[in-house]
Amino acid sequence: MLSAGSRNFVLLMLVLGAGLFGYRQLAAGPAQYVLAVSWQPAFCETRPRLPECRSQTPSRFDASHFTLHGLWPQPRSKAYCGVSENDIRKDKKRRWHDLPWDRLDQTTWRRLQQVMPGTRSGLHKHEWVKHGTCYDGTDAGEYFSDSLHLMDALNASQVRKLFTARIGETLSGEQIRAAFDESFGPGAGDRVRVACKNDQGRRLIVELTIGLSGTISPGSKLSDLIAASSPTEPGCPSGVVDAVGLQ
Repeated sequence: MLSAGSRNFVLLMLVLGAGLFGYRQLAAGPAQYVLAVSWQPAFCETRPRLPECRSQTPSRFDASHFTLHGLWPQPRSKAYCGVSENDIRKDKKRRWHDLPWDRLDQTTWRRLQQVMPGTRSGLHKHEWVKHGTCYDGTDAGEYFSDSLHLMDALNASQVRKLFTARIGETLSGEQIRAAFDESFGPGAGDRVRVACKNDQGRRLIVELTIGLSGTISPGSKLSDLIAASSPTEPGCPSGVVDAVGLQ
């Protein structure tokens, strides 16, 4: 057992640590969710035949904003909750337009079409069947509304401003993580993984995955959800922020 003096010393170190690093970081645990966001122009370089890529324009939302790939309950094995084997087979064969779907309210659907251009390829059905069915037992409306709430916060941040200011240029992982720290608090960037793909001699930033923990709701703060999650591997060290237009 620790002596009274030792216990006081440990307590002092915890208090000092909380002051230096923030209590939320000390309380961080494994990610309960991963928010996956795409930089759509780079994604489309590798999938140019998709309808959402053929219809790109420099003035469209996804030319200058992050787009929603998905919100994934963790661990990764948590998927296809209550989904029939027939629908799982359809999903894995990318027959996404054949998957079942309960219509969203018009406001949510319009917003989702803007923030998730992959709806043109049925991505929303895939994300709901594989991941949304495991999202706290809610319906598709709540799942996508919560996802859009997170995307609004990210697209209003310094992270999005950094990307749009550097279109056509190279960004380092350190710069991206620093923008997350500036927007969502110290250590937020340590919860972000950068994914890149090579395309005709260029290394493009195609996706960011962000660890989250806590209850996601219209009133939750993205900064709190990030801080409550544990750090992750940094991923790609640097890459180009691609502009609209296929090369």
